[in-house]
Amino acid sequence: MKCPFCAYSGTKVLDSRSANEDKSIRRRRECEKCAKRFTTFEMVEETPLVVIKKDGSREEFSREKMLRGLIRACEKRPVSLERLEMIVSEVEKQVRNTAHAEVDSRAIGEIVMTELYPVDEVAYIRFASVYRQFKDINMFMKELSGLLTKHQVGGDGGNN
Repeated sequence: MKCPFCAYSGTKVLDSRSANEDKSIRRRRECEKCAKRFTTFEMVEETPLVVIKKDGSREEFSREKMLRGLIRACEKRPVSLERLEMIVSEVEKQVRNTAHAEVDSRAIGEIVMTELYPVDEVAYIRFASVYRQFKDINMFMKELSGLLTKHQVGGDGGNN
């Protein structure tokens, strides 16, 4: 395993524990050269999952890409990276449980929003604004109105 900081190939495992409902192993490692620590995950290689994008193109499902989008949506919000990784794992689990080798990006986006809403409403709106590509303020206000209606009907609905 190469160190992501200095590219040295000698690392030692400091801690190993089960992750993602025992489907992977999370390892804390330390580089033997620069002494920096990092986390790796070991998991069973699964059948490739192909995402059909809005323009009709196809690309392989990427946990990292989804996590980056969630990190952007949660910038300056009180949501831990661990919680975001849990969301990504849950979304991937739901998508893989459909038993289809190809899945529409819109379906993935809807699952992400369902998982993100109870965690942080501001992050939900941020994600929705990019995902749904709001064209104008009216579309944005419609989403906010729906959120406010949920808030009034269902109580708090989030962390706020």
